[in-house]
Amino acid sequence: MEYVVGAGLILVVLAALTSVRIVPQGFTFIVERLGRYQETLAPGLNVIVPVISTVRARVDMRETVVDVPSQSVITKDNAAVTADGVLFYQVIDPRRATYEVTDLHLAIRTLSMTTLRTVMGSMDLDELLSQREAISAALLRAVDDATSAWGVRVTRIELRDITPPDDIIQAMARQLKAERDRRAQILEADADKESQIRIAQGRLEAAKLEAEARERLAQAEAQATRMVSEAVAQGSAQALGYFLGQKYVEALKAFADSPNQKTMLLPVELSGLAGTLAGLGEVLRAAVPGTLGTPPGAAAGTGPSGETARRGPWSPPGHGEG
Repeated sequence: MEYVVGAGLILVVLAALTSVRIVPQGFTFIVERLGRYQETLAPGLNVIVPVISTVRARVDMRETVVDVPSQSVITKDNAAVTADGVLFYQVIDPRRATYEVTDLHLAIRTLSMTTLRTVMGSMDLDELLSQREAISAALLRAVDDATSAWGVRVTRIELRDITPPDDIIQAMARQLKAERDRRAQILEADADKESQIRIAQGRLEAAKLEAEARERLAQAEAQATRMVSEAVAQGSAQALGYFLGQKYVEALKAFADSPNQKTMLLPVELSGLAGTLAGLGEVLRAAVPGTLGTPPGAAAGTGPSGETARRGPWSPPGHGEG
């Protein structure tokens, strides 16, 4: 009798132990009773009917990573490329993830590989290399629609690498170099154009300033000539002598500055030059009274100055005294 009681206690303890299920956080348990789905156990302490209820599957509810292996893809323009990626999914319905597909991880991996070939095979090589975000979005929509019946949500798909053949890579490198050379030539041409424009603008401004300077100089000379002409018209011999003396001095300076002239002999009397200087003094005294002292006897026309006044401020060469 004691053996029967002991065996019964052991059976009760075993039943209690088998009826208690502790589900860790991030997982759910699928419970079957007599081979049929009974319930889904949430994380924490759960009690099931022993013997007739069993745990069918432990479903991971966390986000899971699937490595999409590298594979060869023929693009729309018949270019063979090698591509691989990574996929992230999460189970949102553990019952369907258990009963609607045999091997969820393998099914998602195979589906992502076939979808990758389909999507990338419908695009050109240039599109594959320049539109990775569009490819990832298309893959995500296709795989997520296919796995929704399995109680799975695909969160994202990322392409890790797209490798064209070596000859295409070399051709792309040459194309890139040619494009960069073309841009460099365009920049150099634009810089040369801008330089020529600035040089032309500088020359134009210089020509304008030079023309303005000549115009002002011509106006000054015209005004001086007019003033001398008015003085001559009024009977001022000193003004005429100053004008002719200035031209005479300028002519002497031009002869002296000539690079081919080593020795210059002029049949010129110094008295003519002295008369010119004296005429200049008379003009200055007449223009500004009181600025220069009047030498004695100048007003009466006596002495050296008076003699110069009678003879005139300009003595042509050969008419003066030795």
